[in-house]
Amino acid sequence: MSSEPVAIRVLDREYTVGVEPDERDSLMAAAKLLDGKMRELRGSNRMAAVDRVAVLAALNLAHELQQLREENDARDRELVRTLDGLQRRLDAVADL
Repeated sequence: MSSEPVAIRVLDREYTVGVEPDERDSLMAAAKLLDGKMRELRGSNRMAAVDRVAVLAALNLAHELQQLREENDARDRELVRTLDGLQRRLDAVADL
């Protein structure tokens, strides 16, 4: 596949980004999420520096991502423990 240019708007600024056609919807959703986070952080302070708002939004999103990764890792570990326990029980029944 070849990359195609897509225009996105974030905090009233337009950016053109190259994206694979099958990733376009995901990019648009990410841009909408970022725009919303930046607007939330900027609030009523229209004079807030865009770069500061962008860094704070990126930091908040990175923190949320890190939390989700940690939760996912904990679920994976619990699943492995559960499956190991079930395997041991099956092995014990098979040995009977």
